[in-house]
Amino acid sequence: MSAPSLFAAARGVFMRDVTVALRRSTDILTPLVFFTIVVTLFPLGVGPGPNLLRTMAPGVIWVAALLATMLSLGRLFSNDYADGTLEQLALAPHPLSILVLSKILAHWVLTGLPLVIISPLLALQLNFEDQHMWILVMSLLLGTPVLSLVGSIGAALTLGLRGGGVLVSLLVLPLYTPALIFGAGAVSARDLTEVHLSLLAAVLVLATIFAPWAAAAGLRISLD
Repeated sequence: MSAPSLFAAARGVFMRDVTVALRRSTDILTPLVFFTIVVTLFPLGVGPGPNLLRTMAPGVIWVAALLATMLSLGRLFSNDYADGTLEQLALAPHPLSILVLSKILAHWVLTGLPLVIISPLLALQLNFEDQHMWILVMSLLLGTPVLSLVGSIGAALTLGLRGGGVLVSLLVLPLYTPALIFGAGAVSARDLTEVHLSLLAAVLVLATIFAPWAAAAGLRISLD
């Protein structure tokens, strides 16, 4: 029997990850609930001043999205590592980086996309202006995939290590800085919105090209 095509193999990996995650609803709900709680509780800590909340809204939402994404990085490869699926993917007659990209896409669909969808509602709690809501959504649409792509590198390098969650944080937090700066800056610096969104799109393109390759290399190291 001939091996499936590259597209069929990548689609199979994507659908498998989505199906497995849907059967374990906590994998999807935990980052979303965490994101909601962080943004909702923030006004209690800084006060209800509408101008202050409006100014801090982009940074609060972006930092909460960043932390929520990091919370879910542990399940990106760990379950497949435990049941031997990763070894089968590494032995498949297809580039491991493409299969890893499918897993990253599934992770974003299950984690990042729900954050983007719910962000306008949470932004209203921070007195964010309706007319600029599209900028916030666009920045998250461009930025949350970067968080998943870059996070996959840290998740791959720390796979199977004790205390891997802490190590992932140390590895990926510095790498998240450009996405955080350009994403929050696109919303707060209204006169430079297009510049920040363009830079964020460039970061996304670079991450899409290099992150799956780096994550695949990290997985091979962890499997060895």
